[in-house]
This record gives sequence, C-alpha cells and structure tokens, in this order.
Amino acid sequence: MTTRRKFIQQVSVATAGTVLLPTPSFANVFTPKAKSVIIIGAGFAGLAAAYKLKQRNIDCIVLESRPRIGGRVFSHKIDNDLVIELGGEWVGNSHTRIQELCGELNLELKNNQFDTHMIYKGEYSPAGKWDYSDNWNNTMTKMLEDYGNLTEKDKLIMDKMDWWRYLVQNGCEGRDLDIRELLDSTDFGESIRQVSSFAALAEYAESSEKNEMDLKIKGGNGMLAERLSEKIGKDKILLKHTVSKIVQDDKVKVYCDNGTMFEADKIICTIPTFAMNKIDWQPGLPTEKVSAINELQYARINKHAMLFNDRFWKDESFDMITDQSPHYFYHATKNQKSDKGVLISYSIGEKAAVIANQSDAWNAKMIAETLNPHFGDVRSKLNNQVNYYWGTDSYSKGAYAMYGKDQWFRVRPILQESFLNTHFAGEHIADWQGFMEGAINTGEEAAEKV
Repeated sequence: MTTRRKFIQQVSVATAGTVLLPTPSFANVFTPKAKSVIIIGAGFAGLAAAYKLKQRNIDCIVLESRPRIGGRVFSHKIDNDLVIELGGEWVGNSHTRIQELCGELNLELKNNQFDTHMIYKGEYSPAGKWDYSDNWNNTMTKMLEDYGNLTEKDKLIMDKMDWWRYLVQNGCEGRDLDIRELLDSTDFGESIRQVSSFAALAEYAESSEKNEMDLKIKGGNGMLAERLSEKIGKDKILLKHTVSKIVQDDKVKVYCDNGTMFEADKIICTIPTFAMNKIDWQPGLPTEKVSAINELQYARINKHAMLFNDRFWKDESFDMITDQSPHYFYHATKNQKSDKGVLISYSIGEKAAVIANQSDAWNAKMIAETLNPHFGDVRSKLNNQVNYYWGTDSYSKGAYAMYGKDQWFRVRPILQESFLNTHFAGEHIADWQGFMEGAINTGEEAAEKV
C-alpha cells in the first residue's frame, strides 16, 4: 500500500561548509565547524533537527520566541507529581521515531489508551455498550480495505471533497453521521465539513487500532524536549529570541526583535505558518509560498483541565464523547498514582472558541451539568482548574495544521519547498498533522538536507 509516509523522501547530502560566527555585538562565540545552521523554533521539529546536526558535528543555534522549549508540547504540573498535557498528548504505536528517541534517552512510555464512553441525546452508554449500526460498520470496513487500491486520480478527487460529504455519499447518516462528526472532529480539531476527505481516510486507514492514541511519556511529554536540549547543549538554545528579519544571500543573517543578529550558512525554519508570516524575509518568499502560508488553517482546540479530589469515573482508561458543549472528556492522569485525578474537557472549533471566553465558574457549571445525570454531583470534588486555548496562542494561533478541501496535494508541497538557504520543518508539513512524530520526522529530514 502506498502510504502518505512514502510521500516524504529522505534526502542524503554532503556536510561540507563554512563557519558559524555571531555578530561582534553578541557575546556568544561558536567553535568553527564544517557547516553552520540557525534553527528557528525549539519545538520538537527544531530540537530534533538540532540533535541530528549535533550528532553530525555541525554547529547550530536554536532561536525560540517562547520563554520555554517544547513549542506546542506543553506539560504542566497541576498538583504535586500529577502532570497533564496542555499541548501534544499521544505517541502512537506506529510512531517509531519518537519511540526510538525515548529508548535512546531513557524515557519510559506508558500505555495511554482509552475505552470510550458516550453521552448522546441525553443517554449515557458505557464503553463497550454502544456502536455504529452494522450497516455502517460494514461500509467503513470496506472503505478502509479499499484505501490501498486508490489510484492517484482517486486521491486527487477525494482531496477536493470534505470528509462529511464523503461519508454522506457513502451512506453514513443519522446517528452514525452524528457520532462520526463528534469523534472525527476531535482528531482534526475542526468540523469534518472542513477537512479533506483524502486526508481523513488516509489517517484512519493507516492508523493503529486506537488511531495512534496509544502511549505517553512518563513524567510528561515535555521530558523529551528536556532530554534533547541536554544533548544539544542548553547554551545553544536561546529563549525569548523572536526572529523579525531574515536576509539571505551567500550566507544568511537572522535578526531578532531584542537587537541580536546571527550569521550562518543555512536556516532550518520549524515554526508554524502564522509566526513564519510575521518575519520580514529579504528577499521575499515566493508568491506561491506566501499564498500557501495564508491559506493553511490551524485547529482551534481548547483544553480545560479539572483536578478532582477523587477519580469518580472509576475506570483508569476512561474517556467519553458527548454531543454537549464539553464535547470530549478523557482521564489525563492515567498511570499516575494519586487519590486525585484530572479530567480534561477537550473542545474543538467554534465550541472551543466559545468555551475559552468563559470563566472557570462557567466552565465548572457546564461540565457538572453534563456529568451530573450519570456520575452524580461532582462540584464538591473539584479542586483546581487550568484552561489553555490554542486558538489565541501568540505563536501558532492554533493547535496544529488542518488540510481542507483541495489542499493536501496542492498546498502542502509548496510549504515543504526550500527557499534559497532555508529548509522548512514542522508538523504542518509532516505526513500526518497533529502528532509529535511528524514534527520530529520533518526536523530530522531538514537536518539531512543541510
């Protein structure tokens, strides 16, 4: 079967080059190496690129706007030793590269699979007690089986149609369609009426049984960022350095808004398209790349974490889809020993935008109203709340990229293209969006191009 993964080609190139030298006004001095690289962004793509360059003895420096590393991987200690993810959550069973890195850096991966409960039209169904209709299950199974036989022409036609319409045209309707919208929208971060049907079907056809919601790093996914930074050298990662201008000729000069400037042979740009578009590129980016940057949308996702004094949901593998405002719940402290526990209410799209604008009191009331008929009054058990809305994140304006109709084969290749001395990386140009694996893969591939 020809998978999306095979669309990204590994590139092997030589490593001859010149020397990284800061401007005289900047204090850091770099040891001359065969090549010199400036990496923009200390998310997983940037850190993976820097780690690979370090292993090849190529000098690099990482410039990061945020006051922390990790980018959209955002581990947060909510109580004592309880750690939750306000950003990237899952490592999939098929995500081999991140698993290899965790093994190499002595990080333990814990099972983070869930068994999904459901509230639909006021009726609660425990895990294992609900399903799609037999007719739709059979249809979906056949669609997944037939995926491997799609021609390139078939894929191009599918890419011009949204996932909702494709489902409807294949006989999905009524309750089946409602549940698919609820569940699938959590994967893409927006309504399935906005997602390329090819991108959607490809993800489901190539995914693990739990759709890559399989594992999590013990101690928080941010532990991988921390270990990578130690290997790279923390002195090579400069926080609060927002790139404002890039000048490319024989070499590259990168200017930051704090007055610092860096010079090198190559750039690896790993930041989201929103942040990329705020940079003054000299010469300017090609018109088609600017258009692609402006066209790509990022998913609006809101995570509202609730720390409860006891785990009233009982099931450690608990998650639950609902047709109410909270949308999706999951147990965020699985495998973490404590009487206390955290449920995250995860919402997408317009729901996320509405919820993000409300107070903690409003959200607590809404969530209690959804849970109360089936789990009793939980308000007295609520200990603390934390909310993060990616739709207004200063650097990304969204959680992860989402390819809409007619974008996978048209927009993504343009975003992947190098420009002069700059190579690009990030989950937005990965084979799948929204996963840490994709960020790592593209970061390493960009490093190979150097």
